[in-house]
Amino acid sequence: MSMNHRPSRADGFGLGLIATGAVSIAVAALVAVIKGAFEVFGAAVTVRMPVSGEAVSALAGVDGIRSADYSHADVTFSSLSAGARWMLLLEGALPALATIGVCAVAWWLGVSLIRGRPFRGTMSTTIGITACLVTAGGLFGQLSGAVGRAMITDSLASDDPAIYDTFAAFSMDLDLAPIGWGFALALIAMAFATGTRMQRDTEGLV
Repeated sequence: MSMNHRPSRADGFGLGLIATGAVSIAVAALVAVIKGAFEVFGAAVTVRMPVSGEAVSALAGVDGIRSADYSHADVTFSSLSAGARWMLLLEGALPALATIGVCAVAWWLGVSLIRGRPFRGTMSTTIGITACLVTAGGLFGQLSGAVGRAMITDSLASDDPAIYDTFAAFSMDLDLAPIGWGFALALIAMAFATGTRMQRDTEGLV
């Protein structure tokens, strides 16, 4: 005998709203990936390139500013190698796919709560896989972008080695937030695994 506790009408409305929002965000992330693909493989590609710190002359002498320099420049290229384009696409696509995975879990959890059956046997496994996707997608997305920019710099330097004085050979602004989100999701997965065992034990006593 199972013990299903369905939420109230107000809770059901809130859960439905959250599930719908998760689907909407997933669709938006997918659209962003497609849009990014068209931009990266277009005739002209604008890439934010890491540059050697140069002074911002327009801010020189302004009261309250001791110094100012820029570390990135938006550069529009008329041609790029296929490898660099793919790396730049992965930079945005991998985190977006991880976002889609998180939204899918949120939708599934919302539906499960509406049905009064949140502790499904595969829920913890699914959340654990999503934790890995979030961590890998975030870190490998950043690495792909750095590799793509390095490929662009190497290609330009093959014709003019002095380009290394302007563009960094390799630069990666590491963001560790995906690791934190991955650990948080892994903890939630463990909580659901414990809840599933407790629900199974409770049902066995009824």
